[in-house]
Amino acid sequence: MDKVYNQKGVEERIYKNWEENGYFSSKVNPNGKPYSIILPPPNANAPLHFGHAMYVIEDILIRYHRMLGDKTLWLPGADHAGFETQFVFEKKLQGEGKSRFDYDREVLYKMVWDFVQGNRPVMEGQLRRLGFSLDWQKKKFTLDEDVVKIVYKTFKQLFDDGLVYRAKRLVNYCTFDGTSFSDLEVIYEERKDPLYYIKYGPLVLATTRPETKFGDTAVAVNPNDKRYKEYIGRTLDIETVLGKAKIKVIADKMVDPEFGTGIVKITPAHDFDDYEVSLRHDLPMVQVINYDGKMNDKAGKFSGMYIKQARRAVVEEMQEKGLIDHIDENYVHRIGLCYKCKNPIEPLPLEQWFVKMEPLAKPAIDVVRKSYIKIYPKSMEKHYFQFLENIKDWNISRQIVWGIRIPAWKCGDCQEWTVAEGKTPEKCSNCSSKNIKQDDDTFDTWFSSGQWPYATLKSTDNLDYYPTTVMETGYDILRWWVARMVMLGIYMQKKLEVEDERKQIPFQDVVLHGLVKDPLGKKMSKSKGNVIDPLEVVEQYGADAVRFALVYGTALGNDQSLSYPKLEAARKFTNKLWNMARFIEIELNENAISVEDIGRELKVKPDSKGRLGEEEQKINLKTKELEKAVTKHLDRYQFNFAAENLYHFIWHTLADKYIEYVKQSKDKTQSLVVLVDVYERCLKLLHPFMPFVTEEIYDVLYKAKEDLIVSDWP
Repeated sequence: MDKVYNQKGVEERIYKNWEENGYFSSKVNPNGKPYSIILPPPNANAPLHFGHAMYVIEDILIRYHRMLGDKTLWLPGADHAGFETQFVFEKKLQGEGKSRFDYDREVLYKMVWDFVQGNRPVMEGQLRRLGFSLDWQKKKFTLDEDVVKIVYKTFKQLFDDGLVYRAKRLVNYCTFDGTSFSDLEVIYEERKDPLYYIKYGPLVLATTRPETKFGDTAVAVNPNDKRYKEYIGRTLDIETVLGKAKIKVIADKMVDPEFGTGIVKITPAHDFDDYEVSLRHDLPMVQVINYDGKMNDKAGKFSGMYIKQARRAVVEEMQEKGLIDHIDENYVHRIGLCYKCKNPIEPLPLEQWFVKMEPLAKPAIDVVRKSYIKIYPKSMEKHYFQFLENIKDWNISRQIVWGIRIPAWKCGDCQEWTVAEGKTPEKCSNCSSKNIKQDDDTFDTWFSSGQWPYATLKSTDNLDYYPTTVMETGYDILRWWVARMVMLGIYMQKKLEVEDERKQIPFQDVVLHGLVKDPLGKKMSKSKGNVIDPLEVVEQYGADAVRFALVYGTALGNDQSLSYPKLEAARKFTNKLWNMARFIEIELNENAISVEDIGRELKVKPDSKGRLGEEEQKINLKTKELEKAVTKHLDRYQFNFAAENLYHFIWHTLADKYIEYVKQSKDKTQSLVVLVDVYERCLKLLHPFMPFVTEEIYDVLYKAKEDLIVSDWP
């Protein structure tokens, strides 16, 4: 053995050997119990960030169960990440002085496709570099033709069952990115803005948005507010910047008497609360902001102005006409932002496809309450239930080119929609007209990836693994993705007439890890410039050290900051393992003992007290306890406890105590035989966490044995 362990000369060579010999295939243990994990598909638009290194948890589980003799499947894939990818690609175009508007749909789609396909090998190379034992022969992409067909079929089934509908409703719209979003994709931030107290005839009301007053269809007060009872039901004559107008006063419990003066203007086309009020009071919806963020012709002379520009101009003119009572410059409120570009979200009326969520949510709640699906850590269950118990219908339309185009065609004659399973229908299903045109929108990415477990296994002929064993991912997408997979998975299985609830679910255990933040505890983001490339860290410390550091000392579900001291400690642990192996090799050579000679008959048993010395008995018993502890912790997804047990035993018990004893032992053969046995058992226990160094050591010391990756668990 070399004096110093050099991971750079080991890791790529070993991984290539594993992959070429098919060790990641489910065929390794064809008769074993099925155990499967579907890799949460990383976005195919950019290299991996350090958070993706947390896939180590899945690799630990897969390697552990492979060594247990299970028929394991870890299926890799990539997500086309519709809006996310188009956003990244548009920034690339901007850097070249171009725009998405410079290309037609087909050309832009092909450009994004080529961009994504160029990045996928980079991403897959990173996964290999981290040692992830994925079954690469079964890799999938969310835009694979067979996956898309399944997505189409699900959409058609939902439509036929009345669970998908088309409606013009108020949606979250980003005028900067030009697309609508679901509620989950809106982030909220506290901001300080002026609160304008404006005059509406005899009344004064408060608003942060005077520029939307052209779309007001009522003013509202709380029905229990005695101050304004005489006005309820009346129509007021008011002065506006565009001349005289009339507006009705209504009563609605939505109004907070403590806000401003207790009177609010109702603008149904540009405020979600106001939209709900308009439905209760049958108020018209007047849109005054276009989808490009500019005021439309209903704003009169303010038409064509962007929102902020119009707000300033409207306020100036209202002040000139004496229509502003006063302005509170320090009003603090929450504002919805686009999660990607951080521009304010505009509530805008738009015809979209929606999924009725309540009928899908109830079965998804039931399977967790019945423990058919278990969530780890259990504390995350409340977030799952909270989302599903308060769920709203899901807007799945996106006004982007990149993604799966919605298989729906509108009739130019009867205006009805025909939904198909992807192939263009010959005629309208309502009036038989051939004058039909496909919807330009694409599916929300989460709609397609919400069918990922079934779609991947169905398209690779691996449905014997369904439901999968574990879905492991970050807790931050429990609502975005995990809950939706449960809902859609149950729905699809029911359509296949699967009656057993335990077989309807897409996975049995949900394992949620925390976020990996930068060394200062801040979330990594490209805009902050604090994103850390996992391969840079691997290059410095080795993949084994990175993997071990990520699970050591951090309980499941907890966030952690990237710790360079912890990485350094893990690197030193790697070197310690190597030095222990070198000591064993030297001692075996000096005492003319080979590992082959040790054989099964010399294997130490806990009850062999008659032929073992006291120290040998002690280390053997402690090793047995370690094996039980690590197995228990892995079965309970307590990766930190398993890693800590291994670290302390190997370093402080085996190296610091027993090896020192071996150096002074009078019966060198016996103590060395025990050391060789205990060290082998430790390598097997440690292998799922640190596969490269353990495999290299195993190959050197235990040449007569099979590769460690498929060896039996202790």
